[in-house]
Amino acid sequence: MIHFRQAAAQDLERIVEMLADDDLGSQRERFEDPLPPCYMKAFEAIDADPNNELVVACEGNAVIGVFQITFTPYITHQGGWRATIEGVRTCSAVRGRGIGAKLIEWGISLAKERGCHLVQLTTDKKRTDALRFYERLGFQNTHEGLKMKL
Repeated sequence: MIHFRQAAAQDLERIVEMLADDDLGSQRERFEDPLPPCYMKAFEAIDADPNNELVVACEGNAVIGVFQITFTPYITHQGGWRATIEGVRTCSAVRGRGIGAKLIEWGISLAKERGCHLVQLTTDKKRTDALRFYERLGFQNTHEGLKMKL
């Protein structure tokens, strides 16, 4: 049985492990023992912010998935709120079992509870399987996103 909850500090090592467990993630994450302090600093900022949640999917006590959701008020759309889902990962051992879809569905339900009019997400263009996955869930490629590394 899969259940969802807010991530706790003791989940951080497992979360970083999942984030680092693919070609792109392994290039940008540092899954080391001990974890670099930057991860705990980020976790503490997310945990203290009422408009951010780090959510884990668990099977029993095992953390098998994660995503971050950020709620943002906008002046556009008549002052509406949006939810942005990022950092979606499932552990490689459970991929193909529908856990990712359940994670996204949970995120959408959180956005609805918060009165958001829109859920948005981004994924690297190199993640073609992820793009197809999100489109299968009803996301539409309606905008061109741009990023600048600082």
